[in-house]
Amino acid sequence: MAVPPAYADLGKSAKDIFDKGYGFGVVKLDVKTKSASGVEFKTSGSSNTDTSKVSGTLETKYKRAEYGLTFTEKWNTDNTLGTEITIEDQIAKGLKLTFDTTFSPNTGKKSGKVKAAYKREYVNLGCDVDFDFAGPTIHGNGVVGYEGWLAGYQMSFDTAKSKMIRNNFAIGYKTGDFQLHTNVNDGSEFGGSIYQKVSDKLETAVSLAWTAGSNSTRFGIGAKYQLDKDASISAKVNNNSLVGVGYTQTLRPGVKLTLAGLVDGKSINAGGHKLGLGLELEA
Repeated sequence: MAVPPAYADLGKSAKDIFDKGYGFGVVKLDVKTKSASGVEFKTSGSSNTDTSKVSGTLETKYKRAEYGLTFTEKWNTDNTLGTEITIEDQIAKGLKLTFDTTFSPNTGKKSGKVKAAYKREYVNLGCDVDFDFAGPTIHGNGVVGYEGWLAGYQMSFDTAKSKMIRNNFAIGYKTGDFQLHTNVNDGSEFGGSIYQKVSDKLETAVSLAWTAGSNSTRFGIGAKYQLDKDASISAKVNNNSLVGVGYTQTLRPGVKLTLAGLVDGKSINAGGHKLGLGLELEA
């Protein structure tokens, strides 16, 4: 078996069916460019139609492949600055180290994080340490895989309080056109998803979630259909009668347009429905 996915990517195919190709209540613009010297620029701006809040981010990334180094600088309209340095496959094959710092000039707040990830056949491990003056928080996760079966564990430990603040388990099965994922979060949140690639053009997914102590079960069905090589349509519905539809069209190489709409089936005449528009430019 190849390297299993990271814990956060378990069930990702089903999540993408429900998340990608939408953007309700938001008008968004993403621009990606690359200079002749190899510096990558990513600019993103969005406007929330409900709150009228406008936000933006700017990210620059420079890679030195011969040394396994990646330097990333980030800035957003909340005036938070971030710097990330990544070293991969240098100390050991499959080992990735990341040093991530953020600073807010307005408040003087600083934060730092050290991330370590190690992956090889049958295993994918990760450990992050958030540094805080009160005491660091340790985040750990691991996934093992064998013949399509996947099992994962995720935890977070607050050293300041000497308390486990996250304790999650997951089990799944993955083939080329079918994926099954189940998880238990903190012993109280239960979830699962099924993804199937019905054909080269059609992908479907089903998700379930239930919280201990609650009689309600959250349920959703989603699908994505590739109309042609440049256009696709996505649709989803959940047990709250919320119906979402998204349309993605590649207008030309490097230009992608996304239109989305969300309808509340229980109150069609009452309004409150949402529209979304997204434009991605890449050069």
